[in-house]
Amino acid sequence: MAEIFVAAGSNIRPRASLRRAVATLFAAFPGLRASRAYANAALGFEGDDFVNLVLTFQTGEPLPALLERLKTVERASGREPGAPRWASRTLDLDLLMYGDLVGQFAGVTLPRPDIVERSYVLGPLAELAPGRRHPALGETFAALWQRFDRDSHPLVEVSLEGED
Repeated sequence: MAEIFVAAGSNIRPRASLRRAVATLFAAFPGLRASRAYANAALGFEGDDFVNLVLTFQTGEPLPALLERLKTVERASGREPGAPRWASRTLDLDLLMYGDLVGQFAGVTLPRPDIVERSYVLGPLAELAPGRRHPALGETFAALWQRFDRDSHPLVEVSLEGED
């Protein structure tokens, strides 16, 4: 079984989209745990704020099948295949880590490079797995988060309850 970490984000009906995604993935991976949700400004384009969180679960599912499952959940939430990368979206599910794999696998780089570049990824990772070590850097997420410049991209905790 591999320990999986997935970043989930949305800026179109974000609370409803994320609640639905978490429920769908929990049905497939009953041990799934989610970080708290955080609002942050869109990066790379002008758009509404995003709501982001990180999910973790165990699976024996092969990496290509897991990637396809994540894309299926995105499409079910209304994300169009081939949608622009730097644009508003109903749901974005990015595989951050698949066990301790390091390198290029099935078209993705693992661990995902923006783990240490984005507060809305590193903060929730440190919350879920503070003692877990980044597979390439060897440092714990807690240590990486402690050194991160949080003022450059602040996080605001939000509830997933309620209407968007």
